[in-house]
Amino acid sequence: MLAKKTSKNQLTLPKEVAGKFSDVDYFDVREADSGILLVPVRIVPATTSIEAIRAKMKKLGVRPGDTGRAVKWARRGKQ
Repeated sequence: MLAKKTSKNQLTLPKEVAGKFSDVDYFDVREADSGILLVPVRIVPATTSIEAIRAKMKKLGVRPGDTGRAVKWARRGKQ
């Protein structure tokens, strides 16, 4: 299958390919092995992501002070 790049650097995906990703609006674009790799991405509202992160941190027992100590530990010897 061929896709042509337009003068505005846009590509149109062939119908056969686009049809397999009909529920996807965004793709992460990367250069890989002399080619282009498109990876489907689902955009999630920031509040949903933050809530999920906070829930996971609570489940893991991470407390507010832990973050500062973790950053200090990660930066040790680098200053």
